[in-house]
Amino acid sequence: MSGDVANKTNDGFLRRNLIGKATIWLPYIWLLLFFLAPFIIVFKISFSEIVVAMPPYRPIFDIGDGITQLWQSFRKFSFENYIFLTEDSLYWKAYLSSLKIALFSTALTLLIGYPLAYGIAKSPRNIRFILLMLVVLPFWTSFLIRVYAWIGILKKEGLFNQLLLSIGAIDTPLTLLNTNIAVYIGIVYSYLPFMVLPLYAALEKQDETLLEAAEDLGCTRLKAFWTITFPLSYPGIIAGCFLVFIPAVGEFVIPYLLGGADTLMIGKLLWTEFFANRDWPVSSAVAVILLLILVLPIMYFQQSQARAQEAAK
Repeated sequence: MSGDVANKTNDGFLRRNLIGKATIWLPYIWLLLFFLAPFIIVFKISFSEIVVAMPPYRPIFDIGDGITQLWQSFRKFSFENYIFLTEDSLYWKAYLSSLKIALFSTALTLLIGYPLAYGIAKSPRNIRFILLMLVVLPFWTSFLIRVYAWIGILKKEGLFNQLLLSIGAIDTPLTLLNTNIAVYIGIVYSYLPFMVLPLYAALEKQDETLLEAAEDLGCTRLKAFWTITFPLSYPGIIAGCFLVFIPAVGEFVIPYLLGGADTLMIGKLLWTEFFANRDWPVSSAVAVILLLILVLPIMYFQQSQARAQEAAK
């Protein structure tokens, strides 16, 4: 009898152990299938040669080739596409412009999103869900439709200019559409929920007794905010900035629809190389460099955070 109980206990332990391992490995399998495998394909194409064919490139090597052919292909391994990107100033200017627009848009999103998240976190609990729903509500509409709606708002005869003209703030309509200003507005509007939600999560779980203790010790509310609330919300700030900055760097739809011909972003350039010029090798090299620009600083930041946490222990 005791043996049966022991066997059932061991079976339950093994089952829970397998479920735990499967839960741990599931994200890694997801990354392998939907991130690493496509990246390897793009990385391989970036070393290919452009040809007039379908697909429009000649691969340097093929997995199905024999060992001898693979070795000969590796001997012809060339960084020609990557060297071309360094020689043409258009590409590094597009990278710098994308980083500048993404950084400024992230800063604007933080300036708008932090007070909004703080207000929701400090509101009565019975209406917090409603306020969060209002923040997430735009996601119920297609992203493309929301961006198109800003065309009707920002054009010269659009709603924004009509409002300013009706109240006498301006005499002639402003030129907002097809400018970088419209791109900033579109990015901030589209990615604001990505900033608000992690900020709200960080602010909502803070211990209110810390603020009460600070005020009892003579701190003003403003000083208590800057010394307690704001530092404790750093994880939400960092998460929100990453969630906004990373997709904003490679954004294509917003600069294409709201930005003008002078709006230079790497997403537009990548689309042009891939679909208009049909230069898959160069566009793949552009995508690989963009990924490295985003991934390497994030990995360095995560390692520095891990070292800081270990030092704090």
